[in-house]
Amino acid sequence: MEMTTPIYTDILYTKADGIATITINRPKAYNAFTANTCEELIHAFKDADHDRSIGVVVLTGAGEKAFCTGGDQGTQDGGYGGRGVIGLPVEEMQSAIRDCNKPVIARVNGFAIGGGNVLVTICDLAIASENAQLGQAGPRVGSVDPGFGTALLARVVGEKKAREIWYLCRRYTAQEALAMGLVNAVVPADQLDAEVRKWCLEIVEKSPTAIALAKKSFNVDTEMIRGMGGLAMHALKLYYESPESAEGGNAFREKRKPEFRKYVK
Repeated sequence: MEMTTPIYTDILYTKADGIATITINRPKAYNAFTANTCEELIHAFKDADHDRSIGVVVLTGAGEKAFCTGGDQGTQDGGYGGRGVIGLPVEEMQSAIRDCNKPVIARVNGFAIGGGNVLVTICDLAIASENAQLGQAGPRVGSVDPGFGTALLARVVGEKKAREIWYLCRRYTAQEALAMGLVNAVVPADQLDAEVRKWCLEIVEKSPTAIALAKKSFNVDTEMIRGMGGLAMHALKLYYESPESAEGGNAFREKRKPEFRKYVK
């Protein structure tokens, strides 16, 4: 029987058949996350991790347009207003996915841009709809993810491709993401739920302890990125306080092309 926890405002959280599904429920904002969204995601992932009836977690976005488009630039106005070094507990949110003893599958139903692309990178597996688009936007809007979003991405797709993704801020089709190893499978939109469920049920029938040990051992190889990212967040905070970074957010909200170089001394 499916159960819904009614304490959230920014996400939906359900459990059924050993599968926990966490849905970012901000479709009007293309499922961009605020500080509160991050807090709710952290809580849900920890709950799923501690629930022994759960064998796999699915992360997705509400609606058909977007999986997640990262931090909500429309409400940033110079700061996200929450806790953490940058006012957004993004490090803890990312760690909640990595630290969860259950595999986390990204159900990529649309745009996975910026921090959304980072979430896809961090998830253990990713299954995408044919109409999904992935990519980074940080340098275009005065931001960057100097941790898992960069270093782990290089491990996933290769360093040359990761640098291309970050330096050029292009968008990539689901098939291109599949070719570079960023997602595991691509299916038509009307088959996405069935494919995700198929993968989930295959995982649920496996030994949970063996799966947990496998996940922890995979994480060991890239664990130093967590420390590097924590250090880099302090530099990112200083960058966010600069006119150069502010220009990115202002240009985004004003729907114009940013002029970053006028702020470079």
